[in-house]
Amino acid sequence: MSFDKIVSSALNTIETEIKALENLKSSLDNNYKQIVKRLANCKGRLVFTGIGKSAIIAQKTVATLNSTGTAALFMHAADAIHGDLGMVQKEDIVVLLSNSGETPEIKVLLPIVKNAGNTSIAFTGNRDSFLANNSDYFILVTVPKEACPNNLAPTASTTAQLALGDAIAMSLLSINNFKSSDFAKFHPGGSLGKRLYLKVEDVCKNNTAPFVKADSSIEETILEITTKRLGATIVVNEKKEIIEVT
Repeated sequence: MSFDKIVSSALNTIETEIKALENLKSSLDNNYKQIVKRLANCKGRLVFTGIGKSAIIAQKTVATLNSTGTAALFMHAADAIHGDLGMVQKEDIVVLLSNSGETPEIKVLLPIVKNAGNTSIAFTGNRDSFLANNSDYFILVTVPKEACPNNLAPTASTTAQLALGDAIAMSLLSINNFKSSDFAKFHPGGSLGKRLYLKVEDVCKNNTAPFVKADSSIEETILEITTKRLGATIVVNEKKEIIEVT
């Protein structure tokens, strides 16, 4: 394959997925508002489930929800019908992802969820599917076609599912008035957590102040800086008073 064909394939993929996202906008209607309000009023957790690529999208959506103030968990649809349903509590809402809406595991799982009294919400690309017809609510995530040349591999459909999950998370974030200070509480690690959350006192109380004397060697100075982990050191005299070194 020539370089031009490789680039063309990539561009076609991106264009197809852009069209899928444009198509998704029509699903953000009054039905979407009702679903978001129902999710916002949930007294339990939001349990996302799916199988295959949809399961991966469900996992990512759960991660985004948890980091933005909405309690959520992931339950694999296949494992659910082999014991993991025990994680679903009475007031949880179960969100089921399936592009076809006819996935065998989902068709087994949904009636069990409904019989337990849990609210069910579907993300599906098939308005006439078992999942759409039997869920309490559903959001249509139809795409004109997959980016796959054979129209088989989930590509555009999973992109649309992912965008919908992000949209719901951001809608709930707005409803909950979730601020950057709240965000920092869930991201204490890494550069993001340090930027949002870490204070001088958090570092100083766990580290002895580094200091060296004016006649300390370069080696001693480097060791002092690295050992105390503050990235710098002060220079003191015999009375341990800070002095200016010129």
